[in-house]
Amino acid sequence: MSMFADSLRDPVTYAIPFFIAFIVLEAASLRFLEDEQPGRYRGYERRDSRTSILMGVGSLFFSGGARVVALLGYAALYVVSPLRLDTHQWWAWVYALLVVDLLFYTEHRAAHRVRILWAAHQAHHNSQHFNLSTAVRQKWNPWWELLVWTPLPLLGMPPWMIFTAFSVNLIFQFFVHTERIDRMWRPIEFVFNTPSHHRVHHASDPEYLDKNYAGMLIVWDRLFGSYAEETHRPTYGLTTNVHSYNPFKLQYYLYGQIWRDVRAAAGWRERLGYIFAPPGWAPRRAAPVADGVEAVAA
Repeated sequence: MSMFADSLRDPVTYAIPFFIAFIVLEAASLRFLEDEQPGRYRGYERRDSRTSILMGVGSLFFSGGARVVALLGYAALYVVSPLRLDTHQWWAWVYALLVVDLLFYTEHRAAHRVRILWAAHQAHHNSQHFNLSTAVRQKWNPWWELLVWTPLPLLGMPPWMIFTAFSVNLIFQFFVHTERIDRMWRPIEFVFNTPSHHRVHHASDPEYLDKNYAGMLIVWDRLFGSYAEETHRPTYGLTTNVHSYNPFKLQYYLYGQIWRDVRAAAGWRERLGYIFAPPGWAPRRAAPVADGVEAVAA
């Protein structure tokens, strides 16, 4: 029970007051400080920011419930594993943060390349603005990332350590959702995810699509061929934007589209394609589907 209680103490929850403070600080800087590059910063749009915050509040409840379910599975796997990490050793935490970050890169890349996974993840990308309120625009369907973590308890990582390492990862990522920081010191830009790198990830420009999946370390993108340099100010949002401020529609509209496509499909190959192919996939006989990305014909 102690392990269960420890696992539910989410550092992200304790970070919420700091998130709010930095959102207010960024909004004030955009409003009152002189813009050295006129036209670069789009700033905050009241309805968009309100929607992002509502989606963030909702994610606390949905993720909290999913965490309880996942914790039971992780605890069972941890009990049967012969491996144990010594959480009192500094190297164990470095190991945990690195492995969790690599798994985040893996699941994040898959979430952009598999339509059923994109249906959940697109909620974080369907704002046409990019600021710290966008960081809290989170999905309400965290099941995919929880499945990706299942090897960790078998590697001797206690469930509370898994959740803590991922929370540290999320807190780090909050601060890369800003246009107020241009480029950082070159060694930092080479190793870590930065606002410049993450602006590319949130872009809908063709040259930026499906790039920079990093959580904390951009080295994964450099190693696995998904890195792109920021060369111009990105156009944020989806390639086919959803013009709505309704959090429920923004969270679930693509699941409905998938269901309609599957029902209209001509056979099992098309049905599987509409579910598991990249977002925007369509059979050659059909018109492209509107997933917020360009169509990929079979």
